[in-house]
Amino acid sequence: MYAGASGDFHPLHSDDVYARDRGHPGVFAHGMLTMGMTGRAVTDRFGRASVRSFGGRIVSQVWPGDTLTARVEITAVRASDEGGTVADIALTTTNQQGVAVFSGAAEVLVDESECPRQDSNLRHRL
Repeated sequence: MYAGASGDFHPLHSDDVYARDRGHPGVFAHGMLTMGMTGRAVTDRFGRASVRSFGGRIVSQVWPGDTLTARVEITAVRASDEGGTVADIALTTTNQQGVAVFSGAAEVLVDESECPRQDSNLRHRL
């Protein structure tokens, strides 16, 4: 379980009765798990060493059995202050019903010759 890896043992993520008693339909995934899975789409595409920043927010809960799809879109390519080329990335992760569960952004160092201005068709199945 992600709880063991993260150290977040809040019962909303592991105790179904507890979650239901608090008005939820059952347990739901840790928000940081969703964020981490979205980050994996960035590192799979650009490599871990290229990531300069990554962040975002959880916009909806993820339930057991959900299928998540991360969309990675290059929104801008520019020169880095440190030299090299940086791509600004928009991130959206949705569930199987198309509901956004995470929205964020990243900044990655890239080789401009290999970096199209927009990469809107790139999807990573999580």
